[in-house]
Amino acid sequence: MATGELNPSHYPAQRAAKVVQHYLNTRYGSPYRLYGQQMVHSGNAEDVADSGRKYQLEISVQEMISNTTEKCSAEVLFPRGEQQRSAQVQASCEELLKINTKDQEEALYQQYKTNQSLLSAQHLPDRCGHMEPDMKPLWHLCIVASSFVMLNESTENTLYNMAQVANITQLATENDQLKFDCHILLHEMVSQEIIHWKLLFTWSPPEGVKVLQMEQLPHCHHCEKPPNTN
Repeated sequence: MATGELNPSHYPAQRAAKVVQHYLNTRYGSPYRLYGQQMVHSGNAEDVADSGRKYQLEISVQEMISNTTEKCSAEVLFPRGEQQRSAQVQASCEELLKINTKDQEEALYQQYKTNQSLLSAQHLPDRCGHMEPDMKPLWHLCIVASSFVMLNESTENTLYNMAQVANITQLATENDQLKFDCHILLHEMVSQEIIHWKLLFTWSPPEGVKVLQMEQLPHCHHCEKPPNTN
């Protein structure tokens, strides 16, 4: 791996920037607030003795739903060692965090909580990339939940995208947290693998998304291919 100044368009800088995207979604993502890496402006990498490899980045991050973009500074440390540990991320994107989605989230929460029947859906999006508009907040919730997996699994040699929600089911709860069981498909761009995960997560506007369980599922040879995520 190169050290010093990085080419912003090459894989090392792009992979580190993608980890910042996952981190922001785990910390601040919601059905109406979703972050995406738009551009890497500059990057620098250095080996940190006994700790790992640190990337310092200047990137543009887009809040996808409001279509708002901000230039942010970020630092990503990929720990070194035999046992894989999650990358450590620090990011400063103050303006994007000021976007207020409280009213929309509360309205969606009340809708999901008071529905006559528990929600369920399959193939978000379908094989043609189509999704009904009323399913998009659910899709966004799953992207936020999947970001916990992608952040946990990311290394200097991976590049993860969410590909599809194979299925999701709302579960009955006796508290204020909405609970969901879902099967997601992640696209690992370097190996071109489609990786299946089962997640159990909760959501409420005050608490955000909390992943309770994550389990990687065996490779599925007969499963329908998800839409292209390139």
